[in-house]
Amino acid sequence: MDTEIMTALEKAFAALPRAERETIIRQGVALRVAELKQRLFLAESKMRSFAERYHTTLEQLEAVGLPDDASYEMHEDYIMWHHWTAVARQVAQDIQALKAIAQQGLFGEVLADVGD
Repeated sequence: MDTEIMTALEKAFAALPRAERETIIRQGVALRVAELKQRLFLAESKMRSFAERYHTTLEQLEAVGLPDDASYEMHEDYIMWHHWTAVARQVAQDIQALKAIAQQGLFGEVLADVGD
């Protein structure tokens, strides 16, 4: 986004009353956390599916390596397994960061009713 537009948006946001800014932050965090939890559920479901299909965890597979006779499909799944593991890790970090913002509030105060 253009720097001038960002500056104008920041000024407009800063001009709002403090309570309104807190409400916007609180509601925005709640909505974003809900979206991220759905993404985390999807990623964890994909990871479980791979673990069930191959009767192992990604960590165990990493330790022993892919079998010499691994199919093309297993190679593809291995790549996607890594992808979903990375997604789950990043989304979990994002959720924790947003929860910290919600707990501390915009002004370093604990906000009430931020949801979970």
